[in-house]
Amino acid sequence: MSALRLGSRGSPLALFQARLVAARIHSATGSAAEIIVIKTSGDRLQEAPLSDIGGKRLFVKEIEDALLSGDIDLAVHSSKDMPAVLPDGMVVGAVLEREDPRDALVASTKTHEGRNTKIHEGHEDPRRLAAELPRRVRIGTGSVRRIAQLRALFPEASFENVRGNLDTRLRKLDEGQFDLLVLAAAGLRRLGFSQRISSTVPLEDCIPAPGQGIIAVEIRADDDATRRAITPINDGAAFAALDAERALVTALGGGCQMPIGGIAIPQGPDDLELQAVVASLDGSRALRYRKTGALANATALGRDVAEELLRRGAADILSESRIPNLQSQSFT
Repeated sequence: MSALRLGSRGSPLALFQARLVAARIHSATGSAAEIIVIKTSGDRLQEAPLSDIGGKRLFVKEIEDALLSGDIDLAVHSSKDMPAVLPDGMVVGAVLEREDPRDALVASTKTHEGRNTKIHEGHEDPRRLAAELPRRVRIGTGSVRRIAQLRALFPEASFENVRGNLDTRLRKLDEGQFDLLVLAAAGLRRLGFSQRISSTVPLEDCIPAPGQGIIAVEIRADDDATRRAITPINDGAAFAALDAERALVTALGGGCQMPIGGIAIPQGPDDLELQAVVASLDGSRALRYRKTGALANATALGRDVAEELLRRGAADILSESRIPNLQSQSFT
């Protein structure tokens, strides 16, 4: 087949992911992939909080429009940026193996220099880090999921919105606009910034966004040629994990900027354990539940965990936490 047209955002992380997918396709099948950069609404509106401009759906809309119109053959996304319910005629055709799914705390270079101990690649306990920082530490994150869970570690912190590419966020941190950033460990590691990770946050303290750490390839459902080209690069365990996590969010009715965390972890070759949390925005309530199910029934596992959380009162927490005027579903 002719060269595949691969749509991607133009950020350094997005291009890293697109090039990785293109290289995997070429290695597995010999097919070439031309990367087409598409600027999204989320890229154009760099300073506004996501909750004010329509949520993370804005990072994929124009790319999905290009895919639906046939201008590109496949789209590469950070899967946590994808809507929980894809547009009609679209499917996730393949995913790559999962990178570290945890959230990471990143201290400024000034904070590093002023502390008695050095931090190397996230090995420090987040509680120790919290104890050594000012009580009213300024933490940069726009994710309500992260805020809801991290309030237990930083009860007096000021959580402040931060937008922009990874380089921009790190620059704002080192300029003194924040004392800490909360970022996905996967993005930091993929772009060679693992040395900036002060602490990776354990799952018991902060369950990540559904899909975090997974690169997803979206295609048209009826495009059999592209599906065949990407099937060899698919990681089955990560694909099942993403299915479970997306089913969790869909069953909970969670939308943009909602405090829902979910992580599915393979347990041997045939099983999957799904851990999930629904937390109130002030951190005072958190419902957690985990269940193990068959890898082959990942979607059912996600629904089962959602049903148990709803039985325990998750709907009330989500109703109180819902940000108005956001219609599209996506992960935070």
